[in-house]
Amino acid sequence: MGRALITGAASGIGLDLARLCAADGHELILVDRDPALATVAESLAAESLPFDLSTPDGIDAVCAHLEGTPVDLLFLNAGTGLGHAFLEQPEDRILDLLDTNVVGTALLARRLLPPMVARGSGRVLFTGSIAGTMPGTFQAAYNASKAFVNALSIALAHELRDTGVTVTCLMPGPTDTGFFARADMLDTRVGEAKKDDPAEVARAGYEAMMKGREQVTPGLANKIQSTAAEILPAGMVAEMHRKMAEPRNG
Repeated sequence: MGRALITGAASGIGLDLARLCAADGHELILVDRDPALATVAESLAAESLPFDLSTPDGIDAVCAHLEGTPVDLLFLNAGTGLGHAFLEQPEDRILDLLDTNVVGTALLARRLLPPMVARGSGRVLFTGSIAGTMPGTFQAAYNASKAFVNALSIALAHELRDTGVTVTCLMPGPTDTGFFARADMLDTRVGEAKKDDPAEVARAGYEAMMKGREQVTPGLANKIQSTAAEILPAGMVAEMHRKMAEPRNG
């Protein structure tokens, strides 16, 4: 048992990660800007930090709250999505995506990992995506942001190899959460298709993290898609992605 900090914990994969941690007896600290966090935290007897990790103030607030409080399990799961053509996306939503997925994730890792390294123990799980392995036509900024998360996670796993701190990258495929509604992608083939169970995705990530594995991609179809994206020409992959993510009225 230990203390687990989970970002993006109010719903989806983050919520199921919190449930797994609670079942194993870990003390929970949950972070999310979604007002639903309060209800989730109460149901899991967890501490609730309702801060927005897309902002410097939100990151500062989390770190200030944790000062002197050791974290044993760190789940960097907060993220947001955005679909449709890049040139049609509002700039404020692009900035929110980049600030949440890239800047918030990187800065929180930079601030919370040093105490773990100093203690010589800890486990970290980044929620990346197989989207980060491919050019994301009609999901351009999102896929690019997840490419950053994937790469950062794997690099840190090797940088911290001899410190006692393990870093794992969870790289799921399309998962049955509120992601596609929030990303305005319900009118796409991928938005309408059958998706993975977030509880199963969370369990795969949690178990890989506890074993100290470098990365995990749940589901055979996702493994095949991710491998194909690394082998096929980028233009071919971008065209395949277009067919899945282009709006029906696009």
